[in-house]
Amino acid sequence: MNLKQRNLEEIANRTLDHYNQRAEAFWEGTREHDVTQNIAAMLQHIAADPPLTLLDFGCGPGRDLKVFTGLGHITIGLEGSARFAAMARSHSGCAVWQQDFLKLDLPDHYFDGVFANATLFHVPSQELPRVLRELHACLKPGGVLFSSIPRGHNEEGWNDGVMAYFMIRRHGGAMGPRRDLSNSLTITAPPDFRAKGSPGWRASGAGKDLALFRLQLLLSEIREISTRCRGPAP
Repeated sequence: MNLKQRNLEEIANRTLDHYNQRAEAFWEGTREHDVTQNIAAMLQHIAADPPLTLLDFGCGPGRDLKVFTGLGHITIGLEGSARFAAMARSHSGCAVWQQDFLKLDLPDHYFDGVFANATLFHVPSQELPRVLRELHACLKPGGVLFSSIPRGHNEEGWNDGVMAYFMIRRHGGAMGPRRDLSNSLTITAPPDFRAKGSPGWRASGAGKDLALFRLQLLLSEIREISTRCRGPAP
């Protein structure tokens, strides 16, 4: 899929319109979802002392922001939907940055962890290496990116009104009519993945082998882009 800028803008606008129009229904349908296992999967890999500075990437109406702040962490939400962003501020009391996933403006080396729970699959695959690079840049050295993604067979296209990219299905996993968000991956970022001899990204979680294989392919592309932009690492 070779998407031009106008295509990417249409994808973002249609996806955000879908959520803006269904914000209340989405909140009522997901407010009681228990994702404490995912939250714990990220926090256990962060070596920094609390309170941590965290980014809830695609925070929706703010359910998980409340959990993180209840644990004593400094948490900022990032959300593309204007309705969700307003709801998240009201529900959690946290700062929420309204930003399109494809037009991120993040501070460098700021967060101990990025929690991308069922959100990165909205990023078109051709843009995913760039978005991962931007998320890497906002992490402190040793920071952690957590992502949960739907099972799939690398399908990409419109699904229930939103753009979705379904990543590699976990080996042996069943696929029902609705995609199962059981593929989760916790990534620990090395200080500089371009540097020669830099420690590799460490991963844990369900489906980690196949997901990490996919991530390694993406990181190879990121390294090539980074080398072209900055020159080879010393």
